[in-house]
Amino acid sequence: MSYEPPRPVRGLLLTPEDKEAPARTSRLRGLGLGERPEPALDAFADHLARLTGAPYAMVNFVGEDRQFFAGLRAPAAAPLVREDGSRPEVGRVLPRDHGFCPHVVVRRKALVLEDVRDYPRFAGNPVVDEYGIRSYLGAPLIDSSGMALGTVCAADVAPRAWGRTGLETIKSLAAELAAHMEGSARDGLPL
Repeated sequence: MSYEPPRPVRGLLLTPEDKEAPARTSRLRGLGLGERPEPALDAFADHLARLTGAPYAMVNFVGEDRQFFAGLRAPAAAPLVREDGSRPEVGRVLPRDHGFCPHVVVRRKALVLEDVRDYPRFAGNPVVDEYGIRSYLGAPLIDSSGMALGTVCAADVAPRAWGRTGLETIKSLAAELAAHMEGSARDGLPL
């Protein structure tokens, strides 16, 4: 599968086209995921944040128009301070064109951005300015049917070298979580 970088439009970078979004949204509904916070996924995100040392960690389900962080670990107060002294609020929902997870889902491959400013297609992403995100590590959650349901990811407000260890860790955790979620749904068990 080739990956075509998004084309700029009026200075903004487009999120890649996602032809699987309607089927993914239906699959997530069938699994009972992507509509509400899940305590087990919050615990998973907290574990990922501690493991990577990142201030942000998420289990993100990407729908047709939005992303939903069913698992979220974020600092109590966002590290970024705006010019007016306020801090952005980190919530569980982002538009689909924010962040890097939609790229991971469409590519179906892990993505490592040690400094997002080094990549023109990512440097202009809204999360860079709105939340101060400078580095990202994410891997797709791929179910047994081969569908990418979302991502497991970590992000930092400073550039960082995630290294091969970080890449292998995020890929392994994503595969384990995808299998666990699908098995829980199949067996009618909570996450």
